[in-house]
Amino acid sequence: MSPLERLWKYTALGGSSIVFEEANPIFGGIAVHQGRMGMFGVLAAVAVGTWIASIVLYLVGRWKIEWVRARWPEQKRLLDAALRVVERHPWRASFAVRFAYGLRLPLPIACGAARVDSTLYTLASGVSCWAWSALFTLLGYWAGGFALTVLAFTRRLDVRLGMIALLLLAVLFVITRRRRIAERAARLLTGEDIPIVTTVERRTPANPVRDSERGG
Repeated sequence: MSPLERLWKYTALGGSSIVFEEANPIFGGIAVHQGRMGMFGVLAAVAVGTWIASIVLYLVGRWKIEWVRARWPEQKRLLDAALRVVERHPWRASFAVRFAYGLRLPLPIACGAARVDSTLYTLASGVSCWAWSALFTLLGYWAGGFALTVLAFTRRLDVRLGMIALLLLAVLFVITRRRRIAERAARLLTGEDIPIVTTVERRTPANPVRDSERGG
């Protein structure tokens, strides 16, 4: 592989980490285990990529918070909750930008909107991104060996596809509970209940048959 191709591989890995989140360092770690990438290269690419993205989101919140509110009004409750977290604990919130699952996008924006000191935010978010990258890259490296051991029993494509499908279902389940997880992240950061899901969203759907009977 040429130096240019290697540079592109690591750049693409780091640049897309803000979108694919844990998948990038984990699969990067698996690639390291298989000898296709270097450990420090993966760790640094993911850390720097997410760090730059976190700083960009901070600047968006600092300069364009009203535009964000107007552009994504459906995210108002999530953003307001993130602002409450930042106002109570600016340092803790800055450090948690990579670990507060469910708040990873609104939290750095809220840090900017709350005018958290830029030096403090840059340092704290940097520590967060490097620690997060190291944790999941090493997890992927370990998982690479475990996966090879587990899948060694079969060469059948349908079995492997079935395992991938189960993994995708698990990811889908986590995504559907993102707001609930965001509430828990906010609670851990502040020690208080900060409602992100409305009472309407929490409510168990009523029985339409009983409702019609009452109406009749």
